[in-house]
Amino acid sequence: MIDLTGRLALVTGAARGIGRATVDPLLAAGAAVAGLDLEATDRGRADYLGFTADATDARAVVRALEATVRRFGGLDVLVSNVGVFLAGANLAELAEADWRRAFELNATSHFLLLRAAAPLLELAPGGGAVIVIGSRNVPAPGPGAAAYSASKAALTQLARVAALELAPHGVRVNVLHPDSVFDTDLWTPELLAARAARYGLSVADYRRRNLLRREVRAADVGALAAALAGDLFRVTTGAQIPVDGGSDRVV
Repeated sequence: MIDLTGRLALVTGAARGIGRATVDPLLAAGAAVAGLDLEATDRGRADYLGFTADATDARAVVRALEATVRRFGGLDVLVSNVGVFLAGANLAELAEADWRRAFELNATSHFLLLRAAAPLLELAPGGGAVIVIGSRNVPAPGPGAAAYSASKAALTQLARVAALELAPHGVRVNVLHPDSVFDTDLWTPELLAARAARYGLSVADYRRRNLLRREVRAADVGALAAALAGDLFRVTTGAQIPVDGGSDRVV
C-alpha cells in the first residue's frame, strides 16, 4: 500500500491517458494533486487543483507552480508526462514542422517544467521525487518514428542530467519507458491500423507484441508512477524502468 499522505504532487497532461491514470492512484494514496492540461481537469474536490494551460508556455508553467504552492504549501512530487506521437513517416517524408512540434512537446515542455519546479522540489521535507514519462522507443526505436524517438531520447537525457544535478538536494529523478499505451489519445484507430500494417500484424497482435503478450494500459503506467513517488523507491534515482511487457530488443 502506497502512503503519500501529506505529499503534494503536480501532474502534467492530467486530463486523460497516462496523466489521468497517474492522478487517480496519487489521490488514493493520500497526496494532494495539481493537474495541468490544455483541457479542464477540475474534479470538484479539495485535494485536487486543476489548471488549463499550455505546458510549452514557460509563463503558464510558472503560474501553475506558484498557484500550487499557494494552495497546498509546496511541491514534493512532479510527474512530467506531456507527449505526442505525430503521424508516422519515414525520414524522407518527415515534415520539418512535425519534427519541431515533437521536440517542443516531448522535450522542451519538460525542460521548462523541470527548470521551474527544481527549486521547489529541493525544499521538499522528505526529499522530492520526479517521474518522467519516456518511451520504449528510447532503447528500441522503430521505423517511421524518428521525431518521436529522437525527442523522447532527448527527454531521457534531460532526466539523467536532472538526476545528477538534483541528487545533492535529495531529489530523485526516474524515467518510465512505456511501450505503446493504446488507451490514450496518442493512438487513433487509423494510426493503430497503420502501425500494425507496417509490422505485418493484425491490430489485436500489435497491441500485445511483447514477451508477456499483454497489452500495456495507462493504468499500468500510472500505478508505477505513483509508486515511484513513495518511500519504496527512496534510494532509487537515475533509473530507466520499462513498462512494456518485455521486449526482445531490450532484454
